[in-house]
Amino acid sequence: MTAAKHTRRDSFRQLVTFVPDTYWDRTSRPIYALVYLLGFIVLYEIGTLMIRPESLHQNLIQPQTRVVSFIWVQNLLEYLGITGRMTWVAAPLVLILILLTLQIAGKTRWTVYLTDFLPMTLECILLSIPLIVFSLLLNRQPTVNAAGVSFLWGQQDTQELWMQIITGIGAGIYEELIFRLILIGLLMIFFQDVLGLENVPSIVASILISAVLFSLHHHIFFVNGQFGAGEEFQAGKFVFRILAGVYFAGLYALRGFGITAGTHACYDILAAVLNLLVFK
Repeated sequence: MTAAKHTRRDSFRQLVTFVPDTYWDRTSRPIYALVYLLGFIVLYEIGTLMIRPESLHQNLIQPQTRVVSFIWVQNLLEYLGITGRMTWVAAPLVLILILLTLQIAGKTRWTVYLTDFLPMTLECILLSIPLIVFSLLLNRQPTVNAAGVSFLWGQQDTQELWMQIITGIGAGIYEELIFRLILIGLLMIFFQDVLGLENVPSIVASILISAVLFSLHHHIFFVNGQFGAGEEFQAGKFVFRILAGVYFAGLYALRGFGITAGTHACYDILAAVLNLLVFK
């Protein structure tokens, strides 16, 4: 593996070099993603247990309350010998360890300003709005990105909305972990180091493949050693999620993992609110 290839692969993770220690530079660092997302991770873990307490003891496939990408992390941990309740603790630790490794490898400053978190949240909300608009253009209502999410008709609206928020947060974190942070990185290694492709075709192929797989896993997925069915296939939703995958990949390259995962979560939450309050 040559130094040149290292440079090309790194260039995908950070296409823009910002002025040092400005808001844009700080918030694109892995350490910012780690600290910023900690609250979301805890909320997802606690919220899921509040919705279905028995999920602590088994990896449920029920799409209403679980995020498939989170179960994939648990399945990997089980394969490595970690079982039972420990997978609930170890799953977020996988993300934390990856971000810490990227922070160390990037040799950037470790200082985190909590005052940046409000602007980060506002940025995530603003970046999610184009996805809302585009989803409305392709569908009659916003498409929720969490795999197989559907409303539980007949129950209180607050319970429905809480379920959607929790699932959306989990999808934002763990789908970005799987399809952007891990999958695109592995695809870049394959195309550049194994096939010897140049930077641009490697980036294009990696983004498109990850985007298609991201969209496809909302309809059919493999967890716990068996296939599961998500949403019924609809061309508009499938195409939208492919384009959303491309959007998130570009955002990841420009703004880092924290803003990307936050934007994904904000989109799912906003889509859930619109679906419930406007389109129900």
